[in-house]
Amino acid sequence: MAITDKTRKILWGRSGNRCAICRRELVIDATPADDESVVGEECHIISGKGQGPRYDSSLSEERIDDPENLLLLCRVHHKMVDDQHETYTADLLKNLKQNHEKWVSSTLAEQTQVPHVRIRRIKENIPPFLTRVLSGQEIINIAGGAYGSLFDYEEPISAAETEMIADFLQEVQDWAELWDEIEAGERVKATFGLTEKLHQLEEAGLWVFGAREVRKLEGGTQPPSPWPIAILRVVHANNSEIIQLANNQPE
Repeated sequence: MAITDKTRKILWGRSGNRCAICRRELVIDATPADDESVVGEECHIISGKGQGPRYDSSLSEERIDDPENLLLLCRVHHKMVDDQHETYTADLLKNLKQNHEKWVSSTLAEQTQVPHVRIRRIKENIPPFLTRVLSGQEIINIAGGAYGSLFDYEEPISAAETEMIADFLQEVQDWAELWDEIEAGERVKATFGLTEKLHQLEEAGLWVFGAREVRKLEGGTQPPSPWPIAILRVVHANNSEIIQLANNQPE
């Protein structure tokens, strides 16, 4: 029997492309003039030949080329363990194989472990309150280019009010997502259209409040980065939660 492609993939994969003794890489990179060089060899722990190193007649012929009976070595150490088979017994090579494959597994696990990704709120960036929004430009200052949104609204009292609030919030979300990609002329039209919608809401007795909060994206493979959030809330003008502040925007 011969070593199958599947067995070779298992052996090379579990061995991490490294010699089980010296742990050198067993595929040397290509050069401008030549292809890669493979300096690794598949060593039988127990030979399938009667005069071979570590021959054991109790091992069936079918199991000679199993992954469990193969050890990945560089050419130097392959020759060494076969020439010095009295020193490098089958039990010793099995232990070498087991320890090496455990080392590969744990090393790869450490290298591929990626910190959990999270979006963290920064205390000093949390808006203490939402301020009334009076223009489309103010809307864009809050929502333009934001990575996320927190849109809220007071329970509508009619179908017309429902449609008006839904249309306004959807348009804000659409422009926010496109803001970094549209040209100057489109931006002017967008802010004007949003101002008109704000006026329509005001005429219907609805006010818009908002703020922009910058959170922080952490974890993964990249350094921490800002994560802006647009916060908007549509409420009735007579809502009891509205607080008049000094220098507050006019009613």
